[in-house]
Amino acid sequence: MARKDINNLSAEELYELARQREQEEYEQEKEERKAQLAGLRAERKKMLARHKREIAEIDEQIQAMGGRSRNRAAKQGSQTGISAMVLEILTSEKKTDTKHIRAALEASGIDTTNLGQTLAYLKRTGRIKSAGRGIYAMA
Repeated sequence: MARKDINNLSAEELYELARQREQEEYEQEKEERKAQLAGLRAERKKMLARHKREIAEIDEQIQAMGGRSRNRAAKQGSQTGISAMVLEILTSEKKTDTKHIRAALEASGIDTTNLGQTLAYLKRTGRIKSAGRGIYAMA
């Protein structure tokens, strides 16, 4: 559109000019938001990397003092705790009742207060099956 004096424009021309200006402002705001988003994502990435380094340093200090870090089992990729022991017991025997499982866990020093929940979880995930009331076997 050629430059005309604003006083000589018709209502339709003014409306079209206003719509064009509105669209330009919208596009400019959209670009600004994109730039802000990119900046925030980069900041988040840096913060996450720094956080992981700090946690690794603390885990090293804990291990140096003889303690176990929280992510140790996840790093090893193996299952630990009561679930692993129950699976181990059931692997060595064909069918086992809850009393025998509880006794074996207590003999190895594992707390058995959540044994029922653990057995239900293992059954729900398909790792073990119930061969009868209180009797379990590997699936």
